[in-house]
Amino acid sequence: HHDWINTPRKQGGLGPMKIPLPSDLTHQISKDYGVYLEDQGHTLRGLFIIDDKGILRQITMNDLPVGRSVDETLRLVQAFQYTDKHGEVCPAGWKPGSDTIIPDPPGKLKYFDKLN
Repeated sequence: HHDWINTPRKQGGLGPMKIPLPSDLTHQISKDYGVYLEDQGHTLRGLFIIDDKGILRQITMNDLPVGRSVDETLRLVQAFQYTDKHGEVCPAGWKPGSDTIIPDPPGKLKYFDKLN
């Protein structure tokens, strides 16, 4: 990770970070989260969104040739925060400012009626 942080973004690195980037030198975290491939000696691309209460909200695992989307991760975090605050349902592809679903039969029908 040290080299990744010290490599500029224009060269495929992360550049300077304002948050810590943990390292898993013993692979214990990777094993605990089920992304370590023992026979290959490396991990799948795992992303785990854990809220401030320690509740796992999202798991995404990709094979090595496919990267993860920062935009999708931010969208998911915003959706979880919105649903926690408002008690509404964020449909697939929801973005801040988009319509949500009121979680009762009339509210749900109102949302789907508006779509069609």
